[in-house]
Amino acid sequence: MSDTDSMDDQPHEDAPLGVLPLDDWHRARGARMVPFAGYAMPIQYDGIMAEHLWTRTSAGLFDVSHMGQLILSGDGAAQALEALVPGDISALAEGRMRYSLLLADDGGVLDDLMITAAPTGLYLVVNGAVKWDDIAHLRDHLPDAITINHLEDRALLALQGPAAVTALARLVPGVADLTFMTADSFLWGEVPLWISRSGYTGEDGFEISVADDAVVALADALCAQPEVRPIGLGARDSLRLEAGLPLYGHDMDPSTDPVEANAAFAVSKARRAEGGFPGSTRILAALANGPARKLVGFAVDGKQPVREGAIVFAGDTAVGRITSGGFAPSVGAPIAMGYVEAAYKAPGTQLSAEVRRKRIPIRVAPMPFVPHNYVRTKG
Repeated sequence: MSDTDSMDDQPHEDAPLGVLPLDDWHRARGARMVPFAGYAMPIQYDGIMAEHLWTRTSAGLFDVSHMGQLILSGDGAAQALEALVPGDISALAEGRMRYSLLLADDGGVLDDLMITAAPTGLYLVVNGAVKWDDIAHLRDHLPDAITINHLEDRALLALQGPAAVTALARLVPGVADLTFMTADSFLWGEVPLWISRSGYTGEDGFEISVADDAVVALADALCAQPEVRPIGLGARDSLRLEAGLPLYGHDMDPSTDPVEANAAFAVSKARRAEGGFPGSTRILAALANGPARKLVGFAVDGKQPVREGAIVFAGDTAVGRITSGGFAPSVGAPIAMGYVEAAYKAPGTQLSAEVRRKRIPIRVAPMPFVPHNYVRTKG
């Protein structure tokens, strides 16, 4: 979501919208619902700016149940998945997570996803807008011996912000022992939860997988904590943009490879040495020689936001395109990200973006725009 206009991200315009387990819960709290990824989802409750700043200073509860939750199981599941992604999945210890990319044969990005080594297999969280495509791709390319279990009866909540650990630990003792990119099973009373210390805001936080029939009670319990308020997807988008985190379908897609999309870290050291993943020839060449274009951040002069689709110019020459943009409440100014030719990727490079036939001065800026606050060590 590069801005609120991009919330209408459903794959088929005339298809009926899916209903999330918390649909009535959102509406009862005054949420404004919009189509996103094929579902009716809350874009805001009290206003995007207020919700954004609350998450940065306290804790916000996001409903991300539109995301796909999958379990891959069977002998050799990790090795089989490595044929489709560039990460070293076999090396994941139980409870450890890895960000990875589902790649097309030419190295283009079909989706970005989280992979966790769980007791029952590999737990995957994939983007809601392409989850059915991802499932079809996995079914087509994984061996028949690998079982794909789509957890359609589970909701997914994200509790994000510096006070998230305080609020969640009151309800679920032991979660404070998790560190960034680790996960484990917990009990809330008698309700089983799968919780990871991760998220999409740049803040400390957790993602909580819970059965559909328990999610209303859990959301109520979390929002009863003084630190927690419900937050819509509008603020989730501005938070992730400030954190320099790409949104699939906007900042990366099948036309982009991991190197130009600033996701080369997802290509593990072992896989760089051995190759053998889709598009490895193209991707390893880009790692060695540099990409022709690069995803970069932009600081925007003035108050006019620069939105997705705006063309980036160096003088009168088009050199790139904005892929996400909007006002950044924590920065107090508009920001953006997008692709530019490699010659223009250096921080400080002065460029312009065309908005309504007017050139807006922009400057290549380091990302993230706001420092990440992940908890990487215990205590």
